[in-house]
Formats: sequence, C-alpha cells, structure tokens
Amino acid sequence: LIKYPSNKDSTKYIIPSCITTIATKAFSGCSRLTNIEISSNVTSIGNYAFSGCSRLGSIEIPSSVASIGYSAFSGCSSLGSIEIPSSVTSIGDSAFDGCSSLNEINVDQMNSKYLSEDHVLYSKDRTNLIKYPSNKDSTKYIIPSCVTTIATNAFSGCSRLTNIEIPSSVTSIGDYAFSGCSRLTSIEIPSSVTSIGDAAFSGCSSLGSIEIPSNVTSIGDYAFSGCSRLTSIEIPSSVTSIGD
Repeated sequence: LIKYPSNKDSTKYIIPSCITTIATKAFSGCSRLTNIEISSNVTSIGNYAFSGCSRLGSIEIPSSVASIGYSAFSGCSSLGSIEIPSSVTSIGDSAFDGCSSLNEINVDQMNSKYLSEDHVLYSKDRTNLIKYPSNKDSTKYIIPSCVTTIATNAFSGCSRLTNIEIPSSVTSIGDYAFSGCSRLTSIEIPSSVTSIGDAAFSGCSSLGSIEIPSNVTSIGDYAFSGCSRLTSIEIPSSVTSIGD
C-alpha cells in the first residue's frame, strides 16, 4: 500500500488482506482517520507510515508484523496505548515520538527483541531504554541500573516528569532524549556518560542548571536549546566536539 489520500472523506479504513507492506508515509497526515484495521498479512510498517494521524485513538498491530519503521506512529497524538506482538524484531527510532496521549506500551512476553516494564519500552536485555510513554501518570522516574543507552526521543514530550534519575551505567544520551520535558527542574548526568546527542535537553524550560561530567567528549547541536531558565553550563576540557 503506497499512499492513502490524506484528505479522503472517511474516518475508517480496512487495509485489504492482499497487502503485505505499508509503505513509507502511506497514511502520513491522514488526520481524519480514527480507525485503521491492518490485515494479518502485513509484515512491515514503513517509515512515517502513520505519522500525523492525530485522531487515531487505537491501532492493532497483527502478529504477522516483523518491522516498524522510523517515526512510524509519530504525531499520533490521540493514541493512548499500543501492543507490540511477539513477531516484531525491529522498531525504528522515534516510532512513537509525539504520541502525547500515550500512557501504555505493552510487549508480548514471547518477543525476542523487546520487552515492556511498567509500560516502558526496552530492548530485551534492558540495556537500551527506547520509549517512556509521554502521558504516563508519574512525576518521577528512576532509570534501571542495567540501562546503558537512552535512545533517541526516549523521554521527549514527557511534560509531567519533574524528576528523572540516570544511573551510573548510562554511557550515551540520544538525540532529543529529554526534549520537551518542560517540568524537569534538575537532572544529574553521571560520570559514566560520554556523549550527549542533538537537542537532547531542548525545550526543558524549567531546567535551572546542569553540570557536564568530565568523561563527556561530544555534545550535539542545540543540546540545550529552549532551556529558558538555564543560567549556567560548565563544559569540561574533555569535550572535543560541541554543536551549535
């Protein structure tokens, strides 16, 4: 399925059973759609496939799907929960970015690549924190000590969070990892961290100060853009690469 017309006068669409692939941007910008049924023959959901489907309240991913592309559901602002079946072996970066109503991510226990713990999405070995639901009903989160990587957009848009604890196991903070965490007043970056991604803390408008540990060697572009209350940043001599 290559493209569904963005302005088609319909709120529901049933994908034909002959379809095996939902192409890149196939349903992107289809803001009228409230319900989409994916057939059990679909094996892949492309990049940005459902991005901007802002009225899509729920979607069932069938057990035939093996891959979910980059930003596949980004901007699905009405999506409250999502179930990832055991068949999925690949989830692209930012797959659920901008899902501002998302409060639950659940992964089938038989999935070999991913797991959910307290509705948070991780790699199966729990070393990569992939996505914390943007609308999860909590103001504090302690990242488990097994996590080494905070993925791209992992906490982006989590405006309810006021406190996040990063363990000393974490070595990298991904692009846009904490962007839009507008109530986050402070955060301690452990000395284990060596890289901070592009726009990692952008839009953290309540953040007053931040200390960069001495093991950090790279800071991405616009890492602290929009941090309107930030009065000071200490950059250690270890940093060899820093963006705009």
